[in-house]
Amino acid sequence: MSISGQYEFLAQDRVVFGVPAAQAVLEQAEHLGAQRVFVVSSKTLNRNTEVIKHICHALGERFVGLFDECVAHVPRDSVLKAATEVRAADPDLIVTVGGGTPIDTVKVLLICLAHDLYRAEQLDDYRVRVNEDGSKVIPAVASPPLRQIIVPTTLSGAEFSKIGGASDPIRQVKDLYIGREIGGQVVILDPALSIHTPDWLWLSTGLRAVDHAVETICSRQPQPFTDATCLHGLRMLSASLRINHERPDDLEARLNSQLGVWLASTGLGRVDWGASHGIGHQLGAVAGVPHGYCSCVILPSVLRYNYSVNADQQQLISGALGQPEALAADLVGALIRDLGLPETLQDVSVKRAHFEAIARGGMQNMMVRSNPREINCPEDILEILELAW
Repeated sequence: MSISGQYEFLAQDRVVFGVPAAQAVLEQAEHLGAQRVFVVSSKTLNRNTEVIKHICHALGERFVGLFDECVAHVPRDSVLKAATEVRAADPDLIVTVGGGTPIDTVKVLLICLAHDLYRAEQLDDYRVRVNEDGSKVIPAVASPPLRQIIVPTTLSGAEFSKIGGASDPIRQVKDLYIGREIGGQVVILDPALSIHTPDWLWLSTGLRAVDHAVETICSRQPQPFTDATCLHGLRMLSASLRINHERPDDLEARLNSQLGVWLASTGLGRVDWGASHGIGHQLGAVAGVPHGYCSCVILPSVLRYNYSVNADQQQLISGALGQPEALAADLVGALIRDLGLPETLQDVSVKRAHFEAIARGGMQNMMVRSNPREINCPEDILEILELAW
């Protein structure tokens, strides 16, 4: 056999779209038999819009509590704070509304509940670790006592993943956690909610979804299923994101972006990704770069760094972006410019003084170590950072 492999589907029952979020949340809670529903959201979405109020009202007597103090880059202490409030409410279902920050908060929170964790250092036993030779150590994570429904309001794709991220501010590292049932049991896509998302956040997380597709197609262990979905997802995202930029109130285009994310995320946690995501985690942990901006400023440089080992795969990306004879790095860069997003590390206030910590932490990241072109030392990461400078 010239090809072999294994693909693992998510522990995800369904994706709902075309139904208003509040209605869909109630219908799915009823379908799952949930009687005590706890809501987790961003502070801005809860306090500056009516979105969360409508969902809580729809749940009626099922609603038992709300946490809206999620923190960007998900520091461990913020996860433990959320876990304390969830324990006190004793729910049988969590509804998470927002972007990657609340979604990852709940993913890691569910690990805390599954293993009865109360202190930040206890999370060390469940974070993914990387050995000196680049091999991964993925601790076993038990089934949590409850699941989450996710209503995303950005395009980060965290709703289609069993991977959660949380930052350890002491080590200056964003750690990854993997559990089959910590992700969304149900995902509800309602573009009307995304109108409240700032344009920069919507578009930059859309570029993050492009990064998902690109690093899946360029994986050192590609899958025919993910190649197919990600190539079509790239076509949808390339077209719809440009419309989102020009006409932010076009709900059909926003839904197409959400559907593009779904297609682009089939490799999330199921094929080996590369240095764009891995270094991006460190840009957030060390320099506070927003999640979506990380892909904007690092992906084209990673494509250039990897070109010598996966030119054929990169040509597939160029074809999906409409110009098969052009370099994928150039086409991704053009999309970033068209969307008015930052293009260099300097644009997002990363300083050369950050480079050492980014490179040192990056060597502990499983995605950096599974990059298509091997990264064996911090100097290799520094080469990519110089390309992105």
